[in-house]
Order: sequence, then structure tokens, then C-alpha cells
Amino acid sequence: MTNQKLKLFDRVYETVKKIPEGKVMTYGQIAEILGTHDARKVGWAMHGNKDPRIPCHRVVNRKGAVAVNYAFGGGWKEQKMRLLSEGVKFKDEMHVDLKKYLWQIR
Repeated sequence: MTNQKLKLFDRVYETVKKIPEGKVMTYGQIAEILGTHDARKVGWAMHGNKDPRIPCHRVVNRKGAVAVNYAFGGGWKEQKMRLLSEGVKFKDEMHVDLKKYLWQIR
């Protein structure tokens, strides 16, 4: 992995640490904040995260869906369980209600 990619991943993790409990952000939001405009890179960072202190469960796709391959094992059900434990409600089996739970960094 290149140093440039590692620096981006670190910046992704620092941004994700700011998401408060009970809120979510999208991969695209984070990419835009970091100036990369490539949500896939944010997804790669989330998938590669090994630090349980980084709340990667609070990152969803642009439609509010949880990740099929969640970083800490257990697939999407693990991510959903973590969000539910923080009070985040779902519109259906896999989609967070973004109108209610989307967090904007001010």
C-alpha cells in the first residue's frame, strides 16, 4: 500500500471517529469532506479497518444501506446490530432512515 493511500485511510478514520453515537455518514460524504470524491476509497478504508475504536459501523452507502461485507465480521447483520444498539432505526432490513440519522459535519 502506498504512503498516499495510508495517509488517506488515516484521514478517513479521523473523520469517522467524529460521527456521534446514533448517527451515520455516507461513504460519499466522507470522500467529499476529504476532497477525494471517490467513495470507493472510503469503503476500502472501512473494509481494511482493524481498530475496534473506529466506529466504522456508522458509515453506510448513499442509500443508507449497511455494508454486505462489514469489517469486523458477521456481515451486514453485525453492522446493523451495532447501529440498533445506538438507537438507529431502519426503514427496512438493510436501510437506515437517512432523513433522521444522517450526520453533517459542521
